[in-house]
Amino acid sequence: MTQHSADWWRDAVIYQVYPRSFADANGDGMGDLEGVRSRLPYLRELGVDAVWLSPFYASPQADAGYDVADYRAVDPMFGTVEHADALIRDAHELGLRVIVDVVPNHSSDRHEWFERAIKEGPGSALRDRYHFRTGRGESGELPPNDWESIFGGPAWTRTDNPDGSPGDWYLHLFAPEQPDFNWEHPAVADEFRSILRFWLDQGVDGFRVDVAHGLVKAAGLPDIGGSDQLKLLGNASMPFFDQDGVHLIYRSWRAILDEYPDDRIAVAEAWAPTPERLALYVRPDELHQAFNFPYLGTYWDAEALREVIDSSLAAMRPVGAPATWVLSNHDVTRHATRFANPAGLGTQLRTPGDRGLGLRRAHAATLLMLALPGSAYVYQGEELGLPDVTDLPDEARQDPSFFRAAGQDGFRDGCRVPIPWTRDGSSYGFGSGGSWLPQPPEWAGLSVEAQTGDPGSTLELYRGALALRREHPGLGAGESVEWRDAPEGVLHFVRGDGFVCTANTTGQPVTIPTPGRAILSSATVHYNEQGAELPADTTVWWQA
Repeated sequence: MTQHSADWWRDAVIYQVYPRSFADANGDGMGDLEGVRSRLPYLRELGVDAVWLSPFYASPQADAGYDVADYRAVDPMFGTVEHADALIRDAHELGLRVIVDVVPNHSSDRHEWFERAIKEGPGSALRDRYHFRTGRGESGELPPNDWESIFGGPAWTRTDNPDGSPGDWYLHLFAPEQPDFNWEHPAVADEFRSILRFWLDQGVDGFRVDVAHGLVKAAGLPDIGGSDQLKLLGNASMPFFDQDGVHLIYRSWRAILDEYPDDRIAVAEAWAPTPERLALYVRPDELHQAFNFPYLGTYWDAEALREVIDSSLAAMRPVGAPATWVLSNHDVTRHATRFANPAGLGTQLRTPGDRGLGLRRAHAATLLMLALPGSAYVYQGEELGLPDVTDLPDEARQDPSFFRAAGQDGFRDGCRVPIPWTRDGSSYGFGSGGSWLPQPPEWAGLSVEAQTGDPGSTLELYRGALALRREHPGLGAGESVEWRDAPEGVLHFVRGDGFVCTANTTGQPVTIPTPGRAILSSATVHYNEQGAELPADTTVWWQA
């Protein structure tokens, strides 16, 4: 049955399911809710505390479901509301909590409000629920301002009036099929409060808030200036991101969450210029957690990792929120591939790199992450050591940013390839009808079936680490680490009840005085007269 412990989310391990790529129950090549439901026992055995589901709402799928046409309906490709209800019930019976995405920054252009706004033309009251503006230039032929879409190109698309003449422009920070809501309009706020209640009444345990920093735009939608807007995202003030008005929205949401029993939570996908600005989203009367993107973007380097760990913990401490830690998700290159390549290439890569090196570092990085205080997020397939698929043919790609002339690299499809469950079959157990993105043949050896019971596998490392984390009081809980002296390139810290973590981020073996009994390691530790010899790119958990 569901665990009803207070503050469960403070040290939870939350597993991200990308439904279209997790498991396919009806054999159409696309994952679905019944497929997810059938694999819940696997997640329980893995040892996670909660499941986060990426969007499964009714959608034209212009951006893999992040363009929502109906927030209270399940898209037929994923199932029905009844399937969602059954999934939530089964998860709770297994002791797993369920978090779902909510997408409040924008809707689909097929949303009823937007379709009516276009059909009714200038003067429609529904246009006030989005950002419609007249264009600049003699005939309104230029966008209203210089904002750029995250997917590349202008953040504005011009409409046609009902009579066919050129009309107003509408704002979309992402794809043209994703018009931004105007959160200054009370109907938008009312609608989303209703949407939250709908899914809370269905039994969900929380929400991951997509683009949580983007809902409010600066008054007057001012120009930014310059031509490098996309590179500035996350580390500079932008008139369309991280405006103070978003916090009023989240205070109203927190009041709703607090009405429900059993600690219902909200997690912000938020970019902010500083850790201190990010911490504002998780004050006691706002959201519960915020994703730690600086940590995700940090390379396998001791100095850089220590700096981001310290700054993350320090920023969260004054507001009483737990830090979060994440290595991969559906928008970035998997860390097994990121760490296989040289530093500085970013989170969208086109090269597989050194597979052995990447997997070694991925194992070590996972044990480091799971030893830190706070909540950890695991992206589906990382427990199998899956790399990004970097050689997908262009005709197979579906990421909308791939088809834009500028902006992101458009290689997110590489981390979204359906995961393998069995050694055999047309889709390695994903489903009977193949898979919507092609899987490499070598993934048979990375399948759940192939790795189960193999003590040297990535899967068994995750299972062992999550079991220890659940049992050991020194893991997850708390708000700080106690650093100890260590050789250059080595992270060495102590947690509660004699737990010690040591991570060798160098490419060479390092010997340290043995701090205790090794209880888990990402590679075999050797002992000599000087102490314990940690292989290159290895993390060890010790009990002092």
